[in-house]
Amino acid sequence: MIAIVDYGVGNLFSLRSSLSALGLVAEVTGDPKQLAAASHIILPGVGAFANAMAKLQGAGLAGVVRQQAAAGKPLLGICLGMQLLFQKSYEFGEHEGLGLVPGQVCPLAPDLAMAGYNYKVPHIGWNPLQIQRPQSPILRYTQEGDSVYYVHSFYAKNCDEAVVATSEYGVTVTGAVQKGNVFGTQFHPEKSGDVGLAMLKAFAEVETC
Repeated sequence: MIAIVDYGVGNLFSLRSSLSALGLVAEVTGDPKQLAAASHIILPGVGAFANAMAKLQGAGLAGVVRQQAAAGKPLLGICLGMQLLFQKSYEFGEHEGLGLVPGQVCPLAPDLAMAGYNYKVPHIGWNPLQIQRPQSPILRYTQEGDSVYYVHSFYAKNCDEAVVATSEYGVTVTGAVQKGNVFGTQFHPEKSGDVGLAMLKAFAEVETC
């Protein structure tokens, strides 16, 4: 069973529908016992970093997610859920993350301006992937140039050792990361058509370390 962490943030049921379409059993839950019993955990998220982290901690789930990741269970963070995996975020202040992936989450707009681009923020739309680590199991069914759907105003930086795929949007955007059994996608697999479904399928096939 794949557990989708319910902490009051994220479009949980569209994600569960995508997993169901793949024939996978998924449960939306905030119960630590169910998270411990699951074979895989997905941490979704939409909104502001500080609020999401506060809700995760307030629900008593931040420690549970860390413990399950430390035990070798496959963990996937999606969009804001991926950002929560990092050490800290500079979204409207400085905020500590789960610390499962090295790096920081930074605002996109200043870097676009510095690079001379007047692109819209939030970055919303489809972008092709440039694969950096094709051996990553989450990319098992993904090809260079496959397009995925992004919605974000902040992105992960200083995380080169964990980056498995990127996209270009004036600057190089961290699209997907991996550190051991911990994975993350800045884009939304559940909104990325067949490419996203293939990535969710690949994640479901990752074995516990």
